[in-house]
Parts: sequence; C-alpha cells; structure tokens
Amino acid sequence: MINCPTPTSTKWWPGDLGRYTTHAACFCKLMIDGKAYGIHCFMVPLRDLNTYKHLPGVKTGDMGPKFGYSSKDNGWAIFDNVRIPRVNMLMGLASVDKFGKFKILRDMRVLYSTMLYIRTVICASVGNFLSGALQIAIRYACVRRQFATIKGSKDERQIIDYQT
Repeated sequence: MINCPTPTSTKWWPGDLGRYTTHAACFCKLMIDGKAYGIHCFMVPLRDLNTYKHLPGVKTGDMGPKFGYSSKDNGWAIFDNVRIPRVNMLMGLASVDKFGKFKILRDMRVLYSTMLYIRTVICASVGNFLSGALQIAIRYACVRRQFATIKGSKDERQIIDYQT
C-alpha cells in the first residue's frame, strides 16, 4: 500500500502528473510484514483507463504554470492506502517473490544515480539562466533614466549610476 498520511508526505513536482497521467512511477518505502527494505520504484495506477477519473484513494492536481517552462504539467499526488500489486514493483535492482521474500539483485546506488544526475544538471543550468537575466537587467539599467541629477534640473541619471 502507498499512503500519504500527512500533508508533508504529498508527492510534489512529478512531471506531467497534474491533469492526464494514468500511471506514475513512484519511489516509495518498501514494507513487508512491518519491516522496511528501503526506497524502491513502483508503477502506480492513478486513473481509470476508460473514464480518466481518479482511482479510489488517489488525488492529483496541477501546480499551475511555471515561469519559462509553461509546457510542463507538473503536479502533486496524495495517496490514501492505495494497494500496489507486487508485480508493479520495478524489479531490476531488487525483487520480492510471491512469498514476500526480498532479494537485492544489483548495487542499490545505481537507483539514485539518475535522480542525482538530473538534479546536478538543473543546478548547473541555473547559472546560464541567471547570466541571461542579469544581462537583460544591466542593459535596461543603462538606458532607463530616473532620479533628477541636480535639484530643479530636468536631466535624469541612468539607474545604473544611482549609488544605492
């Protein structure tokens, strides 16, 4: 079962989840007979394939437009004791057999490498966006005039020359 018992356990920012997605790959804590086996990926059905209405216990929504990336439909998801069948677990790195026995198949650090890479790329690209915004702001500050230079004068100084 996947459960979000508190508002802080809401799944935020899943890409393309807000409006139309029928399934989601969710990274959840695997629990078998009360024992935790770490975080694993599961394919979780969200909507009925015929009506596109949410399945019982599933709530999703859109987070609204994003500045500079409005084509992306990021959203949020809340799950209320939604049962996930064992076969919906992506078992490339670890598996659970029909009897509930957990087995590690590969190095679990591989699971996190893709997420870490994406976050690194986002952090690295922020500098490029910031430099573009700074270039626009400095050019505007060079041509925009405001604040009288001498009391009673109609001349205004460029805002880039204003001391504060």
